[in-house]
Amino acid sequence: MKTLYHRGHRYRKNNPKIFGKPDLTFAKYKLAIFVDSEFFHGKDFETKKKPVNNANFWQKKIARNIERDKEVNAFLTANGWTVLRFWSTEIKKNLDSVIDKIESTIIEIRTRKYRIDDDNEMSIAAEP
Repeated sequence: MKTLYHRGHRYRKNNPKIFGKPDLTFAKYKLAIFVDSEFFHGKDFETKKKPVNNANFWQKKIARNIERDKEVNAFLTANGWTVLRFWSTEIKKNLDSVIDKIESTIIEIRTRKYRIDDDNEMSIAAEP
C-alpha cells in the first residue's frame, strides 16, 4: 500500500484508537480499510473445505471472526466512518484496482464533505 503514500495519501497503519484496529485509517476522511486473510476471515466459509485438525476450534474461531467483522463494520458505519474490506489475495492479484477503489472512495467522501452550492461557492456539509 506504499503506492497510496507515493500518490500523496496520508494514512495510519493499525490504529488502536479506532474500533476494530483497521489496517489503514484515513482519519481526515473517516475511512477505515481492512485487509482480511481468506482463511481467518472465512472467505467462502460455507462452501470451502474445512480444516480437519482441530476442526471444532477452527469452525468456531472463523465463525466468530466473521461475526466480529460485521460488528466492527456496523459500529464504524454508525459513527460516520466508511469501511472498505479487501481480501489479501485481491490486493496481491489486483493492486491497481484496489488502489483505484480506495482513491475513488476518498474522492466520493471529499465530494460529500465539501459541496458546491448554487452560487458556485464551496460549503462544508454537516456531519451525518
